[in-house]
Amino acid sequence: MLANVENTVKKKSFWKNLALFMAILGPGIITGSVDNDVGGITTYSVAGAIFGYKLLWTLIPAFVVLFVTQEMNARMGIVTGKGLADLIRENMGVKITFFIFVFLLGADILNTMTEFSGVAGSMAIFHVSKYISVPLVAIGVWVMVVKGTYRMAERIFLFFSLCLLVYVVAALMGKPDWNAVGKSIIKPDIETNFLYISTVIGLIGTTIAPWMQFYMQSAVIEKRLQIKDLKFSVLDVFVGCICTIVVAFFIMISCASTLNVSGTQINDASDAAAALAPLAGALASQVFAFGLFIASIFASVILPVATAFYVCEAFGFEAGIDKKWDEAPQFYWLYTSIIVISAGIILIPNAPLIQISLWSQRINGILLPVVLLCMINIINKKEVMGKYVNKPISNIISWITIVILFGLSATLVISLFQ
Repeated sequence: MLANVENTVKKKSFWKNLALFMAILGPGIITGSVDNDVGGITTYSVAGAIFGYKLLWTLIPAFVVLFVTQEMNARMGIVTGKGLADLIRENMGVKITFFIFVFLLGADILNTMTEFSGVAGSMAIFHVSKYISVPLVAIGVWVMVVKGTYRMAERIFLFFSLCLLVYVVAALMGKPDWNAVGKSIIKPDIETNFLYISTVIGLIGTTIAPWMQFYMQSAVIEKRLQIKDLKFSVLDVFVGCICTIVVAFFIMISCASTLNVSGTQINDASDAAAALAPLAGALASQVFAFGLFIASIFASVILPVATAFYVCEAFGFEAGIDKKWDEAPQFYWLYTSIIVISAGIILIPNAPLIQISLWSQRINGILLPVVLLCMINIINKKEVMGKYVNKPISNIISWITIVILFGLSATLVISLFQ
């Protein structure tokens, strides 16, 4: 009798916790999924096409660092009720804030251009001109943010996250060599040339992009999560990080098992989608292109929103999707400007889209350690975080990441001059 009562209590507790988790679910999974944007898909595709399975090992340390950084963002947002930009301004000073955000704004405009180039490239596979697809998507994402609410947007974003799993299907169609996949992860073949190092930086920069840190923190604030929700928020982050790495893993495998084996050279993700047709079939090409299109729309909404949010927050302006235009005019004007500039440049004939995409990811890799330095400085202050300051293991992983990223960035600059 007592055992039956205990089982009933456990079942009720399980369903209650599951309901709470489902209510909190969103910021972590969305942030993780949108990380696989056009720049990311391009970087993963090019890495797979050039190096085959050689760089799959980078996704393991990337997952660890991604989880640690995103968990810190969620914790800072929930404990302080403030976004990362606001905390940087309060703790690092206005001058440092200004220079950090000028560079981040420039990088994010490049990133947004990349998202619209993804729209153009993916729709070209379906024979739709960029002069039709790009303006329609630009207008659509603008209306969704300006006229919508955070709750509505979150549901759409979760649907987009689910759609990105089509890359698992695309990879399986390529019939990968799973023995080679396992060997490349367990016993990686590390090189020291410029192309290898710059690609590793690009992979890290796109897997753990600087702007994601700001979006994650702003998302938990917009969702109004509280300290009692912290453990479920951490689980949400963990699931989101798994989603990020799984999609990245299958994109790299998809290109490694087909393009690398055949010696096919590509410059971006739309090239990868087109090149898959003769190697893995038209359906594989269309599945890859569909995933690219979804990722393009997904990131073309979130990236400008995140940028407008942290820039306005850094300089004390109102920001947020749930606010009306007259309540946060700076936020909406900046968001609109980023959309117009980015989409407009993509419509220019012969725009250097490939270089914009690849260098936006490398700039992300170079800026990331600067953002992490600010985060570690803030999250270890008891006057800011109270008892929720970082544990030693989080600090160790963060500092190792910063040192490695600075080292890789320095090596990249030296290699460029050589």
